Parts: sequence; structure tokens; C-alpha cells
Amino acid sequence: MNNFGRRIRELRKTEGLLLRQVAAYLETDTAHISKLERSERKAKKEQVMKFALLFSTDYNELLTLWLSDQIYELVKNEENAMQALDIVKTEITDKNI
Repeated sequence: MNNFGRRIRELRKTEGLLLRQVAAYLETDTAHISKLERSERKAKKEQVMKFALLFSTDYNELLTLWLSDQIYELVKNEENAMQALDIVKTEITDKNI
């Protein structure tokens, strides 16, 4: 699963930006950005805001995609993943009341 990387690639292409332009903005190298887009590396949470600013897009959308990728990686091979996610969903819902 790589919802975040896929979205970053879509935004980059829509904006007509090259990998090197995005890399320069994030102060990293082109290989790093390419690997983020292909799910070979994970973005750091701090980079999510930078991507949102660069692409003038909704930070919450990118953060949600980034977080979903993090959660997926953590539970993808767990037999009880769905039950655990249900518990977490309930706890988060109760906390936000």
C-alpha cells in the first residue's frame, strides 16, 4: 500500500514538476523522492507539511494518506488486524466526544 506516494506522484505530475525540483524544495535528493513515490521509502511526518505547501494541497488529506500507510505497514501481516483496528477506532471515537 502506498497511498501517500501515489498521491505525491499525481500532484507532482499535475504541477509539471520534475523529481529534482521537488527534491530541492525538500532538501533531499531525487532518488529519495522517487523511492517515496514507489513505496521503497517512507516519508517522515515532517515532510508531509512540506509536500502540502509545495503542491498547495490539503495538509489533512496528505496526513491521512501518510498515516494510513503507516498503520497498514504495522498491521498488514497480523491475523487480528481488523479486531485491533476496531478497538482503536472505538477509542479514538470515544476520545473525540
